[in-house]
Amino acid sequence: MSHTPSPPPPRAEPLYLADVEATARAAHAGQTDKAGRPYAEHLRAVAEGVRRRGGDDEQIAAAWLHDAVEDDALSERWLGEAALSRRTKDIVLALTKRTGEPPEAYAARILATPGASLVKEADLAHNADPARLAVLDTATRTRLTEKYARMRALLGLVDPDEGA
Repeated sequence: MSHTPSPPPPRAEPLYLADVEATARAAHAGQTDKAGRPYAEHLRAVAEGVRRRGGDDEQIAAAWLHDAVEDDALSERWLGEAALSRRTKDIVLALTKRTGEPPEAYAARILATPGASLVKEADLAHNADPARLAVLDTATRTRLTEKYARMRALLGLVDPDEGA
């Protein structure tokens, strides 16, 4: 992936949600999702999904940053030095898939990290949005639908079609 201008260096004072949002948007500038939409739209949707599900500011901050390390938009070192709570950092790291990692191990790490499953639930909800999936080719749509359903099952999340 090509890198865009670097985000500002970590600061000593705490980052507020507006700062986290601005940092995430800058880090992912120029990136698009599988449907060709600006990646920041996904980040915004996940952050809003966390808020709607009752998530707190630490979880909302993690939602903005949930793909930053995985996508090499921000380094793990940046995250470690950032003026974020330990909980926010832990959630971001829990949501960062590792190369070759089995889905079961990824899900176990999310479940073992306080606050991470709510962020992942919002991420999966947006990723599996039928309107988003509809613009993809059939093979990709089928593969992703199965992938998201499997992760929901591993996390013990109720299938949205089943009702709760």
